Amino acid sequence: MNPRAMKQAMKKLGMEQEEIAASEVIIKTAGKEMVFLNPQVSKVTMMGQETWQIIGTPQERNLGHDIEDVQTVMQQANVGELQAAEALKETNGDIAEAIIKLKKE
Repeated sequence: MNPRAMKQAMKKLGMEQEEIAASEVIIKTAGKEMVFLNPQVSKVTMMGQETWQIIGTPQERNLGHDIEDVQTVMQQANVGELQAAEALKETNGDIAEAIIKLKKE
């Protein structure tokens, strides 16, 4: 279906779609964040109800740090996830410093 016909059909059903220019969308859950960089975001309104659609590839962040950084520190320092995340927090996200700190302990 072409976009114009789709828009007309949606209007007949009382639906409105609005594209949102977003540079980043963050979904926070217990213990981690899902971060979408440069996503396609749409807001659909139907019968007074808003629905948001996010299209993109999320990056996971654990306790405020990128999950890949946490995993790197875990592997290199041979520690658990909590220790790695805490070391990254204490070193302001400096991966090398976090690894060195944990290896000294």
